[in-house]
Amino acid sequence: MKKNKTLSYEFIKGLWEINPIFKQVLGMCPTLAVTVSVMNGLAMALATTFVLVFSSLLISSFRKLIPNQVRIAAFIVVIATFVTIADLVMKAKFPELSKALGPFVPLIVVNCLILGRQEVFASKNNPLRSLLDALGNGAGFLIALVIMGGIREIIGSRTLMGYSVLPNSFEPWLIIILPAGAFLTLGLLMGFANLYVERKKRIELEAGIAKYKAAKNTLDIKLGEK
Repeated sequence: MKKNKTLSYEFIKGLWEINPIFKQVLGMCPTLAVTVSVMNGLAMALATTFVLVFSSLLISSFRKLIPNQVRIAAFIVVIATFVTIADLVMKAKFPELSKALGPFVPLIVVNCLILGRQEVFASKNNPLRSLLDALGNGAGFLIALVIMGGIREIIGSRTLMGYSVLPNSFEPWLIIILPAGAFLTLGLLMGFANLYVERKKRIELEAGIAKYKAAKNTLDIKLGEK
């Protein structure tokens, strides 16, 4: 039971506790550049997750055979291989989407999120744990990009996934789909995330203090009765 709980944690932690965007602040380049729409954010996140998952599986499987002196070079070669596969498949099957994402698909090879998970986790754990870790971080990355893409697309274009969701009377905020809008949106989201964390800590602290006072009062009453 404890083992299953630990395995589930390897996936869940990537959704929030070590979310690549809101907590680790990794992969900022594609996050800021491609999230002008939900579709772009979704495509980039899926391509990144594909590379992350298969790189983690391969590196964790052969981690004991990779010399420590060349591990970073070996990681980059493995990552670049799967980035090339993702780029070629996207160009062949989704040419318009590939054109919209531009050079940011090939640039996945230098995404700190992927290399970081190989160095920190995949190279030190078995394939199952590495798979769950990669899926969790990929899902966290996807959630962040979809949220950012959704906000920017709705406010900046009045659409969501290409469908109109706001009335024509609403004047689109064009700045939101510009680079400055990406920084503004990300900053606000990270601010709300930090506010939530601080509020949760404060509530837990107040609950702990209240529990301590209740226990102390109970103890004082019992001592007084004696």
